[in-house]
Amino acid sequence: MYELGVNCEFLASHFLIGGDFGEENEPHPHAFRLEVVLRGPCLNHHQYLIDIDEVKRALKAQGERYRHKLLNDFEEFKGLNPSLEVFARLLHKRILSSIKSDSALCSLKVKLWEDGEAYASYEQEL
Repeated sequence: MYELGVNCEFLASHFLIGGDFGEENEPHPHAFRLEVVLRGPCLNHHQYLIDIDEVKRALKAQGERYRHKLLNDFEEFKGLNPSLEVFARLLHKRILSSIKSDSALCSLKVKLWEDGEAYASYEQEL
């Protein structure tokens, strides 16, 4: 099985809702690191799993979309607690819809770090 990983970093803010989360209930920033791991059993006619530049563009677009913004203000978070887990799942959906591959990808995993110690991930077999 082949595996390809790409990451990017961006600063964004959020606040948690629906419970008493202390300081997390107030707007606060995170220096997010977004990692994407793609897996597949075979390479395409160029002898790679997927074009790395295409994956980088997809990640950069997501980083730019949320950079220096409050996650709670985005429509995709309406009615949802903008937790790390929810954000990872939403990023997965947006990245998957923006990449095109002529290879047989079998999974896409998004790992989202909110700092150097904590992350959440969302993975889906394709």
